[in-house]
Amino acid sequence: MLLFAQQPNTSTVITIVVIGAGLLAMLVVIAVFARYSRLWIQSVMTGAKIGIFDLLGMTFRKVNPTVIVRSKIMAVQAGLTDSTGITSKALEAHYLAGGNVPLVIRAIIAAKKAKTIDLDFKLATAIDLAGRNVLEAVQTSVYPKVIDCPARNAARDSLDAVAKNGIQLKVKARVTVRANLNQLIGGATEETIIARVGEGIVSAIGSSNTHLEVLENPDRISKAVLARRLDSQTAFEIVSIDIADIDVGENIGARLQADQAEADTRVARARAEGRRAMAVAQEQEMIAKMEESRAQVVEAEAEVPMAIADSFRDGHLGIMDYYKLRNVQADTEMRKSIAGAPAGK
Repeated sequence: MLLFAQQPNTSTVITIVVIGAGLLAMLVVIAVFARYSRLWIQSVMTGAKIGIFDLLGMTFRKVNPTVIVRSKIMAVQAGLTDSTGITSKALEAHYLAGGNVPLVIRAIIAAKKAKTIDLDFKLATAIDLAGRNVLEAVQTSVYPKVIDCPARNAARDSLDAVAKNGIQLKVKARVTVRANLNQLIGGATEETIIARVGEGIVSAIGSSNTHLEVLENPDRISKAVLARRLDSQTAFEIVSIDIADIDVGENIGARLQADQAEADTRVARARAEGRRAMAVAQEQEMIAKMEESRAQVVEAEAEVPMAIADSFRDGHLGIMDYYKLRNVQADTEMRKSIAGAPAGK
């Protein structure tokens, strides 16, 4: 009797548990539907083909469903179907990679509307992940950008070059470029374009015989620079190079010649001073040799009385011979005094 009395209670508990689980599941469904209903309805109405379970899965994958749904709707409304590679999974993958999904979609739409730019989803995502603004690149492809050469914030406000005749020219140029989407990844930036154009302008002016040739035909600079293909391996394609202003600067050639002449003069002076010092040294050396010779003469003259005394002692010289010698010496000194020569010289 007790067993039969407990059976209704067990069935009641099971029923209550089933009803509770059903209510809980219903509440979960209602909560999920309430959270994603707006996005799901937008997806269904626009043909984005993103189900409510896909939205729930995005939440678990830490993907913002609003961004994915609105981007997919934007692509569908612009006529970009799944055949172009723009699927919800691809959008999620780009979002998880850190990309800007709405910016990529807007860039692809802008490229499609332009009808002259071939930009697919794969290339657009690669450009975006590379850190470039893909929408700005598309806009630059449609509307070319003007770059000042030299740049506005450069240390100098003009490009200075010297023609073969030594006259300096100060040039300002404007470079019109459009973005090259195929080389936007890894391509050089505006700074490289400015540097290459500046180098080309300086080279073109330097190869001119006179500055008058450049002033008469400024377009020769543009033609020479464009012929060098300065936009290779860059993120831009040069459309045109326009010379905005040309001013005549200093006569660099004359100044260099004057500096060279001054340097040559200093070298010549140094060499002359060296020769003068050498001549003075030689003069002093000759004077020293003269003094040495005079000293030898004086020394020799001092030995003459000693030789005479020795001759007297040896009997080789008589008294009359001595007096004759003295007379000759006196006659010689008299002749020197008459001639004006100092005595004893």
